[in-house]
Order: sequence, then C-alpha cells, then structure tokens
Amino acid sequence: MLLYFADYLISFDGGFRVFHYLTFRAILGALTSLLICFMIGPAMIRKLSHKKIGQSIRELGPQSHYEKSGTPTMGGALILVAIAISTLLWADLSNRYIWVILLVTMGYGVIGFVDDYRKVIERNSDGLSAKAKYLAQSIIGLTAAIFLYKTAILPAETQFIVPFFKDIMLDMGWTYIVLTYFVIVGTSNAVNLTDGLDGLAIMPTVMVAAGLGIFAYLSGHVAFSDYLAIPYLPNAGELIVFCAALVGAGLGFLWFNTYPAMVFMGDVGALALGAALGVLAVLVRQEIVLMIMGGVFVMETVSVIIQVASYKLTGKRVFRMAPIHHHFELKGWPEPRVIVRFWIITVILVLIGLATLKLR
Repeated sequence: MLLYFADYLISFDGGFRVFHYLTFRAILGALTSLLICFMIGPAMIRKLSHKKIGQSIRELGPQSHYEKSGTPTMGGALILVAIAISTLLWADLSNRYIWVILLVTMGYGVIGFVDDYRKVIERNSDGLSAKAKYLAQSIIGLTAAIFLYKTAILPAETQFIVPFFKDIMLDMGWTYIVLTYFVIVGTSNAVNLTDGLDGLAIMPTVMVAAGLGIFAYLSGHVAFSDYLAIPYLPNAGELIVFCAALVGAGLGFLWFNTYPAMVFMGDVGALALGAALGVLAVLVRQEIVLMIMGGVFVMETVSVIIQVASYKLTGKRVFRMAPIHHHFELKGWPEPRVIVRFWIITVILVLIGLATLKLR
C-alpha cells in the first residue's frame, strides 16, 4: 500500500526510490510486525485473561503441564494481525502471490479460530470435529492449488524441483494441484502437532520462513536464479516481504510465548502459520527443501503416525507419548531442554536446506 504512496513522492524527491528495494521493504515489514506485537500483545493478554480464555490441559498429558491450565490461548490471532497489517503496508499488492499466501493464511486462521472458540469459550472439548476441520482445510488448500495452476504463466511455476540436481525439473501437469494441496494441508497440521510446548512451534516456523524467504528473493532475481541454477520466478521475490513480516510477528509473539508462556498460540496461529509455510514452499518450488528445513515438523508428525499405527496393529506404543516432544518430557527432559534442542535441530536443518542452493 505504501509502495504506491512512495511512487507519488518520488516525483518530489528521488530518495523515495529506496522503497522499491525489496530488502528495504522486508526490513520495514519485519520491524512493523514486531512493533505491532509489542504494542498490542500486553493488552491482548490482559483481555484474554479477563475473559478467562485459558488453555485446558489434557489429564493424560505430562504432569508438569497441569500448572499451565488457564494460561491465555488464541494468541495466534496477534501474529496474524501483525502479518496482515505489515504485509498490506509494505508489499506490492499487485502481486498475485501476495494475495494467495495472505488469503490462505487468514483462511486457515479462521478455521483455527473457530476450533479454539468452541474449545475455550463454548467449553466444547472436541472443538471442530476432525471431519469438519479437514473439510475446511481441504477446500481452501484445493482452491489455492487450482488457482495457482490455472494462473501459472511460466512452466517453472508448476515444475517439480529436486534439490542437489540442477537439471531435474519435472513437468507435473495436473498432479501439481495434488502436490500443492497435500503440502498446504500437511504442513498446516504438522505445525499444529508441534505446538505443544512453550515456544516450540513458533521459533522453527520463524527460521523456516526466513530460509524460504531467501529462496523467494533469489528465485525472483534474474541474475541470482541463473547463477544458482534455480527456476526464475518473477513474482516470487515479493514474498520476502511476507516472510519478513512473519519473522517479525513470530519473534514478537515469542516475547510472550517463551517459557514459561504468558500466552499460547492456539490453533488459530498454528494452523495458519503451517499453511503459510506450505504455500511459501509451493510458490518458490521448494517442497522438498521445506521437508528438510521443517524436519522437526516432519518428525513430530511421523511420531504420531507411528504411535497410532503401532497401537492399532500390535496394541503397543513405540513412544511413551506422542507427539515426540512429550516422549522426551516423560523421559525426564525439562521442557526448556526439549524446546532449545529442537530449535538447534531446526537451525541445522535450515542451513542444510540453504546449502542446496550451491550443491547442485
């Protein structure tokens, strides 16, 4: 939005051309969303506490979590507000990628909000039924997938890219829609499963978003994409503004969500941020890199699948509790140790993902 205003001001002073630099607007986007969280966060937490919108703790969960009962939840709404305002202020709103990722993120946020609202305010422990939640996620994910497929201009926008191999770019045809659908829905639920400890989900989300933001910037730059042998995607560069807004909002939220948390993200945040990462990976054609960088999310999801499958087939559990972060808690790891070690793992995985830019 402010980009158009800057265009007007350029006629008076050429210095305003700085607003056309993606990196400059990305920095401003990160700072804007960070400041929004700092400004709104305390009042929001007080409001949630006053309304007694607190988290209920499962009786089957680790006993150390019982003291968290009543901690305000649905704090993910703060992240979404900060991302939306910052992106609308600093991004080029003529870019269709920006609208796709914003609408999908906010759409999944609405799904999470309804689920949280039913659980916390209506005191319905089940929230949205699994079928209703999955149906809503599927509608949004499939709509986004079809739209991106139908509006693709360059072949590279729908090709499947294999990291480490610069010459492997497979034409997917309509299977692009299927892959996009599963990446968006799958990543959304994977981040939601990870959101079980204070700050455990938000920091890996921030790091993965930053990593994918680098891919977006390089993919949208003719010279860099040619040098690195990655597909040139003219619209992708603008996504770095969204990524920066997510990073700023995530760090701002972590200020209140770090152990011991003053507020929880809730499904409104976890589902939305997971969907955002999925859309980012699809738009920059780096679905495999997303799996590498988001290895913690993959590990959490796989642990649940293994646990459920093992129990149904053999009647025995592989882990003491799933997702796997609870397994380590029940082994005696203090919560901060689990959180920080998962963060360290994510740092390593993001660096490996970035290394694929050169190892081709």
